[in-house]
Amino acid sequence: MTLFPPRTRQTDSADGTGLTARDAMHAPGPQVDDHMEVDVALSVLIGARVPHLLLQDEDGRCAGLVTRAQLAAHRGGSWYSDRTRLRDIPLDRGPFTSSMAALGEAEAAMRDRTLHVSPVIDEHGYALGVLALTP
Repeated sequence: MTLFPPRTRQTDSADGTGLTARDAMHAPGPQVDDHMEVDVALSVLIGARVPHLLLQDEDGRCAGLVTRAQLAAHRGGSWYSDRTRLRDIPLDRGPFTSSMAALGEAEAAMRDRTLHVSPVIDEHGYALGVLALTP
């Protein structure tokens, strides 16, 4: 797997090696509150025709990322209730990728955690975009 797609502009990473996560990130896509119900989030995902949603906490900071597969799997469980909120289901809650992380380090961290997509956040924890690995 490799990161895709690097942007054409290049900035120095914190360690001076070149590209950073910010250079390779995609637009964040839809962001929803983590108190949203699973059914509503699934409808948003389908309606927006996106593979994932970024979750925000009550302060607007990145609280996680959820995929259609995660939502569908949760709905199929015996514990499912139509009142289940996104914050109540198991999903990746970080640590997230810093926008200043060297691209190689970000890719290695994602591989170690077996993530295909990771939110890219600023120094205050707000989502700027997502970093995606391609097969």
